[in-house]
Amino acid sequence: MALAIRRATPADAQTILNLITALAQYEKEETSVKVTADELCSQLQQEKPPFECAVAEVDGLPIGFALYFFAYSTWEGRQTLYLEDLFVLPQYRGTGAGARLMAHLAGVARESDCARFEWSVLEWNEPAIGFYNRIGAKPVTGWMRYRVDPRSIAC
Repeated sequence: MALAIRRATPADAQTILNLITALAQYEKEETSVKVTADELCSQLQQEKPPFECAVAEVDGLPIGFALYFFAYSTWEGRQTLYLEDLFVLPQYRGTGAGARLMAHLAGVARESDCARFEWSVLEWNEPAIGFYNRIGAKPVTGWMRYRVDPRSIAC
């Protein structure tokens, strides 16, 4: 079994969408996926894409992905790397694909002189929390995550 991590290209749009859909199924949010392969392809072709993506493959078969983007820390005065989604197909968990994806992103963060590399995890996702603990990540205490639909903000 040859495990490889590579940067996604616009040609991977359908593969990325398939993995996003598999992630949504795992999280029981199948109806929440609105993005299309055409949108992903178009976004990846932009001069400054809104996201980047790494794809994990076993013998050329896509088995996982890490979708991320760069943000900015006002206190650090440097960019940060934010992992939006990490997913490995269930039958390939335990192969090292998740750890290799995280190591790849840590390398991207180092090369980009990021102040930090961070992400969120669902409170119920014990397998992911255990994985993050095993690779040395620590939860950020004292913060709550908020979200609002910009079309309905009450201001």
